[in-house]
Amino acid sequence: MPAPLKVYAYSGCDTCRRAVRFLQEHHLEHQIVPIREQPPTPDELRRVLADLGGDLRRLFNTSGRDYRDLGLGPRLKTLTPDEAIELLSRNGNLVKRPCVVTATGGLTGFQEDVWRQRFL
Repeated sequence: MPAPLKVYAYSGCDTCRRAVRFLQEHHLEHQIVPIREQPPTPDELRRVLADLGGDLRRLFNTSGRDYRDLGLGPRLKTLTPDEAIELLSRNGNLVKRPCVVTATGGLTGFQEDVWRQRFL
């Protein structure tokens, strides 16, 4: 039996609620972790980043207030992966949600067709 999916989510996020509903409807074992209070670890973020083809931007919640307040838009291209991961692991508001971590990788955001291919 595969390990449960670790889903970093925010309860006030409609996209997160849709993702959780998808998991429940398809009886996929999962663990919800409050992303703001407990962001993904650097190791988890590295696994997700590898699964995202190394695209740092896909790890970030680019529409969030913290992202804008920190001026990360123009800075993102100059951040090393280690710098970005350190920043994300300290501030869950910066992480694109939901962020799903598996034993071997993960993904960010919720697109039902992508989730169907990946988890069903």
